[in-house]
Amino acid sequence: MIFISKHIVPRGYTGITIWPFVFLKSKFLKENQVLINHERIHLKQQLELLVIPFYLIYGVEFLVKLIKYKNWHKAYKNISFEKEAYCNEFDLEYLKHRPFWYFLKYL
Repeated sequence: MIFISKHIVPRGYTGITIWPFVFLKSKFLKENQVLINHERIHLKQQLELLVIPFYLIYGVEFLVKLIKYKNWHKAYKNISFEKEAYCNEFDLEYLKHRPFWYFLKYL
């Protein structure tokens, strides 16, 4: 389910997925199929890890990358979950053939 909320989506981002919802910064973004696909990839990742472990791993991985790169944006872009989503967001059929726990390829 997709909601529009400029208050939930962090500054500098267009969307955020908090299972089972996708929050977008503005209404016109609902038409952006690539962005929606990116967020659906995150929904799949969250479901595979039973939601709470996803957020724990995401947070720990972000902190490790932040220490490594000393750059917020670079740390975010190098989280395995984000790497999988960014690498496959243009493949609108990706979720139909994505292997289970495929984010591990991006660690």
